[in-house]
Amino acid sequence: MYEGFRKYRPFPPIDLPDRQWPNKVIEKAPTWCSVDLRDGNQALINPMNLEQKLRFFKTLVDVGFKEIEVGFPSASETEYEILRTLIDRNLIPDDVTIQVLVQARPHLIQKTFEAIRGAKNVIVHFYNSTSTLQRKVVFHTDMQGVIDIAVDAARLIKRLTDEEVAKTGANIRFEYSPESFSGTEVQNAVDICQRVLEELGATPENKVILNLPNTVEGSTPNCHADQIEYFCRHLKGRDSAIISLHPHNDRGCAVAATELGLMAGADRVEGTLFGNGERTGNADIMVIAMNMYSQGIDPKLDFSNLNAIKEVYEDCTELQVHERHPYAGELVFTAFSGSHQDAIKKGIEYMQEHHSDYWEVPYLPLDPADVGRAYEPIIRINSQSGKGGAAFIMKHNYGYDMPKTMHPEFGAIVKGACDEAGREMQPDEIYALFQKEYLDNRYPYNLKSYKLYEENESHDDQKDTVVHFEGNLRFKHEDHHISGVGNGPIDAFFNAIRTVGIQNYRFVSYHEHALNAGADSKAVSYIQLETPDKTTIFGVGLDSNISLASIKGIICAINRAEQKNQA
Repeated sequence: MYEGFRKYRPFPPIDLPDRQWPNKVIEKAPTWCSVDLRDGNQALINPMNLEQKLRFFKTLVDVGFKEIEVGFPSASETEYEILRTLIDRNLIPDDVTIQVLVQARPHLIQKTFEAIRGAKNVIVHFYNSTSTLQRKVVFHTDMQGVIDIAVDAARLIKRLTDEEVAKTGANIRFEYSPESFSGTEVQNAVDICQRVLEELGATPENKVILNLPNTVEGSTPNCHADQIEYFCRHLKGRDSAIISLHPHNDRGCAVAATELGLMAGADRVEGTLFGNGERTGNADIMVIAMNMYSQGIDPKLDFSNLNAIKEVYEDCTELQVHERHPYAGELVFTAFSGSHQDAIKKGIEYMQEHHSDYWEVPYLPLDPADVGRAYEPIIRINSQSGKGGAAFIMKHNYGYDMPKTMHPEFGAIVKGACDEAGREMQPDEIYALFQKEYLDNRYPYNLKSYKLYEENESHDDQKDTVVHFEGNLRFKHEDHHISGVGNGPIDAFFNAIRTVGIQNYRFVSYHEHALNAGADSKAVSYIQLETPDKTTIFGVGLDSNISLASIKGIICAINRAEQKNQA
């Protein structure tokens, strides 16, 4: 038996028996900070070049981010370059604050302040690692040792800020991260942050951002929420701090950890678009924001053109958004399952009929149009699809609104084609099947020409209007003149074809509609007949004349029945 699991310690729970976060709900968006250009960029196989970074920055601004971490300018020339380019080219909007990251090391802090000179609004984000494990195996120090590092850095940053503000009037704010907060004893995290707040002179009017990174996700999201609530409760001067979350996705729970962390009292979220980041990635801000949107909360970010945002992301990062990625994946608004397709179809029809103020479509938690997606790809067809899927495609892509009783017949045709092809069928292939099976079906009977006219006949002092049908019906390689009289075009046509031996077909149902709007629209008719062997079959007719469309539908149904008998 595999025993490797024994070398791992379970995450120690937080002693918080009166936790309040489970009863909280998210009611407003947090402050968002994108770290795509720093956390995201450092995780790429091929880091972005300058032009890609500038394009990405503009996209983040267009989405609505007001705080954007642009890099680690003291770490490398490429990190310095993007910052100086943004400042020197005046590319930073006045309502956007750039954020720069720096370790709590004096020479790097000095370089960072040189790099930000000329920027109007800046967050200087400094950090040092505080986790139990890193103190033990990396730094070989106690908690007081890491507190001293943080306090010394805060003192230097405060002095340099005062000097810079005096010279340039820049708006410089502070952010501190006890890196690996999630692996730090929670009271130790409170203590080090308390000392940093004091050293920076934080007040309710000049708050300091305290960023609590879930640097390596090591617990279930509820434990993370307990950590955040404990921290918020025990931090003195909580009203002088902005509590920020920075979750990673090592357990695949970064979105959930973020949402529970907000319920536990956090004010701000750092993350990336589509969750890019080291190892398994960062919290996906797009998903968190759209989760709020789907709950009736304004996320304060605009993802209404999500495909365009995804295109920029994929071009700049050389990464691909997965087909099943929430909201953005190619297949997330797609149903292959027959029962799902039928429910979606009915939900959309319900919305159209009732003009509901709320989105009420089964299996779709969000209106695809809200993220710039179209209805066309919602239902896609393969061998698992049901009868309603093909009908949905024909209606929404091509305007053919088949009666429900016809859905099983055409669905079986499409399913058979999918089974034979062994793959998904595209909408144009489904239409081609419909056209071949119904619209172009002219064997064994093909109506070459026809004439309909009405005539009044007198019977017992009453005048009745009767319809005369005359036509040229080709079958068995010959043209046959047919004629008949009836109380309407369909009745007259049935009587006409009986004269050439086409008998024992009984009319069952009739549906028709205009295929498109306007004076030049065509009519489509769906005719259901009972065949001589007592089964039913559909035919479809299309013509600018509704009477001829019905007659074509009858011939189509008869042709299809005859073809089945010959098969």
